[in-house]
Amino acid sequence: MATIKELRRRLDNKELSVKQLLDEYFAKIRQNNAAINAFITVTEAEAYAQAGDAQKLIDDGKALPLTGIPLAIKDNISTKDIPTTCASKMLSNYVPTFDATVISKLKKQGAIIVGKTNMDEFAMGSTSETSYFGSVKNPINTEYVPGGSSGGSAACVADGMAVAALGSDTGGSIRQPAAFCGVTGLKPTYGRVSRYGLVAFASSLDQIGPIASSAEDCGIILNAIAGGDEFDMTSSSKPVDDFTSAIGDSLKGKVIGLPKEFFEAGLTEEVKNSVFEAVEVFKKLGCEVKEVSLKSLKYAVSAYYLISSAEASSNLSRYDGIKYGYRSEKGDTYHKNVRFTRDEGFGREVKRRILLGIYGLSSGYYDAYYNKAVLVRSKIMDEYNAIFEQCDLIISPTAPTTAFKIGNNIDDPVKLYMADIYTVTTNIAGLPAISTPCGKAANGLPIGLQITGKAFDERQLVAVCAAYEKSVKGGAL
Repeated sequence: MATIKELRRRLDNKELSVKQLLDEYFAKIRQNNAAINAFITVTEAEAYAQAGDAQKLIDDGKALPLTGIPLAIKDNISTKDIPTTCASKMLSNYVPTFDATVISKLKKQGAIIVGKTNMDEFAMGSTSETSYFGSVKNPINTEYVPGGSSGGSAACVADGMAVAALGSDTGGSIRQPAAFCGVTGLKPTYGRVSRYGLVAFASSLDQIGPIASSAEDCGIILNAIAGGDEFDMTSSSKPVDDFTSAIGDSLKGKVIGLPKEFFEAGLTEEVKNSVFEAVEVFKKLGCEVKEVSLKSLKYAVSAYYLISSAEASSNLSRYDGIKYGYRSEKGDTYHKNVRFTRDEGFGREVKRRILLGIYGLSSGYYDAYYNKAVLVRSKIMDEYNAIFEQCDLIISPTAPTTAFKIGNNIDDPVKLYMADIYTVTTNIAGLPAISTPCGKAANGLPIGLQITGKAFDERQLVAVCAAYEKSVKGGAL
């Protein structure tokens, strides 16, 4: 997998042109996408149209870090005049009239969009099997899932169909597929990146972030997309760092916490052993490691699914077949037509979460379920704050297992939901976290290591992850 820095050097030194670079990537897409199903829409004509402007910037010596770099975009991020389907029948014919803020920022850098990636419908899933356009396959072994919901983004990067990609992360949807596909995925602090133009799943949890072949590449992309936005009142006005500027700094004296609850029942021995081997690498890099506790972990998945489903039930109420999107031909009254539209337009997992959300918010159950979930959220945030009073970073597995076979768990939602146990807490607390490969299982599938940082400390997070990747030869384990 080529890195952004390497391609930047080759483009700027005129070793290849933007068009030649696009030729390579579109050839790979034409060759492999039918088997992997990573893309819903391939934007070949649009990409070549952008290539001329990017090449001119390079020729004039005005290239920015992402000028001419082929990127893929998860299909729940709005792209002007390019379909944005959310992998749902409900939006299968939706073409936005505006760009998401992150897309506008990428275009200002001269980045090239090669396509919109497949995903779980409305980002609701952990396997990328709930897409209206068919399951995404793991490029390491196509019998296995790539993770979700940003499975298409992770798969296309792992398979070399894009240099990097944007995904969205509501409860682990960048990090878990990055772990399953053997690439690096960064979920920024909540508010670090504008959500304007991101089709909402759970508004208090969603965050856009990069998937790439290295922590440094993730930092380069975050440099381009981070920052406050007048169109998103939840975005932060905190100054944007150069998130790659601490790469190469010594890790001596850094204190890393290991939450004991993350290494208990449910974690496979292969994953546990790989993470502990990674811990030894950090010790050799000069880090101090100490055991810490996140006692509320056992409640985290329940709290996450109650909160996220409650917000989803509200956000998805806008899809009525009247304003935009799919509309049923059945029903002779407004209410009947809306009912048929939603029944036909939404998939099973989306319907399940809408119903769960409505139930949790309904009269008589609000205090028993949703309100308790909010209290758990507050408790988790307090526990993280206590840990970060004594630690600089936290290390854990990204997922309790490696990728599982397609079809194995799709009919067991509880089992699927528990696969998010190590990732949902950072979304609940609004913290940044990154996943990078730390080994392989006996079946050859990658294992992911998760590093969690303090709020708005992505600069340190990227540097620490990059130091680990360098120490294990770029993550090629």
